[in-house]
Amino acid sequence: MRAAVMRGKKIVAADVPDPVPGPGQVLVRTLACGICGSDLHALEHADEMSRLAQESGAEGFVMDTKRDVVMGHEFCAEVLDFGPSTLRQLKPGQRVCSMPLIFSAAGPAAVGYSNDFPGGYGERMLLTEPLLLPVPDDLPTEYAALTEPMAVGAHAVAKGQPGKGDAALVVGCGPVGLAVIASLRLQGIRPIVAADFSPKRRGLAERLGADVVVDPAAEKPAAAFQKAAAGKQALVFECVGVPGVINELMRDAPRGARIVVAGVCMELDQIRPMYGINKELSVQFVLGYTPEEFAGTLRAIADGKIEVEPLVTGRVGIDGVADAFRTLRDPEAHAKILVEPGKA
Repeated sequence: MRAAVMRGKKIVAADVPDPVPGPGQVLVRTLACGICGSDLHALEHADEMSRLAQESGAEGFVMDTKRDVVMGHEFCAEVLDFGPSTLRQLKPGQRVCSMPLIFSAAGPAAVGYSNDFPGGYGERMLLTEPLLLPVPDDLPTEYAALTEPMAVGAHAVAKGQPGKGDAALVVGCGPVGLAVIASLRLQGIRPIVAADFSPKRRGLAERLGADVVVDPAAEKPAAAFQKAAAGKQALVFECVGVPGVINELMRDAPRGARIVVAGVCMELDQIRPMYGINKELSVQFVLGYTPEEFAGTLRAIADGKIEVEPLVTGRVGIDGVADAFRTLRDPEAHAKILVEPGKA
């Protein structure tokens, strides 16, 4: 099959072996797959990602960068065939979403971060049958493909344990920050203050539910939050993933703030613990989502409770993935580019 392959530190279009479903696995055809910021990081830092995954016990995310990897974990797909020991409750042709996990005799693996199980930048994938969720007939494929990144925001918000007396500050309005804003809005948390240097991303933040947007070059996000929050408790989301941001938020956050770190920083970082001690801050790191949060996000998108239409700003076929990776580094150019492997 054809796929966009991470080969070394480059994305190349190539022919790769067709996946064959094993016990409990389902063969699917990729319809649409979002390019995630984590994939951009992986292209540069795959060796470091694998080392840290191994050290922290996340064996399913360990990759051999000397071998090909077909990335892509934000997808909507179509059922083609079933492996042994499957219930076959879904019919071929059914559109599905799934958490990007695959189980085999070797243990669990992350679809899209595995040498052995290709992700959504290829024409076909293997998925785990019990994790498949049917996509409602009236939900467009490109919106269903955004279930995974929007579920990341839902999980981050849930970990922050928002309450009626909270107001939110979201720093960084890339796809993760936008997903957080959408989930906060769904939870009824107001006001939501969102900060980003990019005018395009600030505009998207408003579309998805931010009450106040701020350019950090013109005003400190924490100062804008203090003006808007009217004494409410601060729930802060770090969605940037750049060294120094956590420390800045700890320095500027109000006393007693809860800081949720959703940005993926691949470099060493430093904080001053006294900021947290003096103000009794809480810092929560987050990753992924639960099965319930993933399924709930798909329902919320299908019901129109989470608006995802503004996020889709581009579509490419397999041959266009390498250029899409480069384009996504400009926040003014795109929010979310979808890979459609069947697209010429």
